[in-house]
Amino acid sequence: MFEGFTLKMIEVSGATLRVRYGGRGKPLLLLHGHPRTHATWHRVAATLAPDYFVVCPDLRGFGQSSIPADTPNHSGSSKRAKALDCIELMQRLGFDRFSVAGHDRGSYTAFRLSMDHPEAVERLIILDGVPIIEALERCNAHFAKAWWHWFFFAQLETPERVINANPEAWYKATSQYMGDDAFADFLDAIHNPQTVHGMLEDYRAGVAIDHLHDAEDRKNGNRVQSPMLVLWSLKDDLEELYGDVLGIWRPWAGASLSGKGLVSGHHMAEEVPEALAAEMKAFLG
Repeated sequence: MFEGFTLKMIEVSGATLRVRYGGRGKPLLLLHGHPRTHATWHRVAATLAPDYFVVCPDLRGFGQSSIPADTPNHSGSSKRAKALDCIELMQRLGFDRFSVAGHDRGSYTAFRLSMDHPEAVERLIILDGVPIIEALERCNAHFAKAWWHWFFFAQLETPERVINANPEAWYKATSQYMGDDAFADFLDAIHNPQTVHGMLEDYRAGVAIDHLHDAEDRKNGNRVQSPMLVLWSLKDDLEELYGDVLGIWRPWAGASLSGKGLVSGHHMAEEVPEALAAEMKAFLG
């Protein structure tokens, strides 16, 4: 897994991040989702490394990166804080401008990075996500039934007690698509109660503060300034919930916007890594 890549713990101003990086060419930052670690990208990273310098961190609160201190508004787990981590990480590696792809919860950090630091983002790839404010404003009975976990995870203490009682039963993942090494890394994460808390804080920040940052941007007319690609899993429920996924993103796109569904379940980097890498390479050039 990640043959030829370097594994390091890298300090930024607000966190300590576990990071894998390697390859050659233009820099590309890959951000994982919940409840994964950076290891979810290992097959995609191997395919991209001959053409791109690929950087895969554990987001703060996930994997083996540091856990933010708790605050009443959960700002330490906000996508704004995580976006700043990413900027500082890439600067530590020598890059002031780069492309970024984010999946699931990682897509929110990628989006926030593009909104807060447009000068740093060359191209943006969103995988299985819409802006948090758009999801919350479209919440109806169907959404609440399908994505009820958003609101369960946003509660204090109870989700930790439920998940930590039997993490493998809760998350129900296997090594089938993930691969044995990535699966072992995933198991280490979900069996660490502090990491489970850090992952849940990401959801609490979503409903406490992240959507307010989205609302401020919308009020001010801010848009993504880089070309943007949106991909979603056809065997998951994003299209079922929203119909026209690109239509959700169009008001947020200040430059070109393209996208399509991929025949995959939710964790597309694990299930269809070759197809995903091909779409990314075609977009990145």
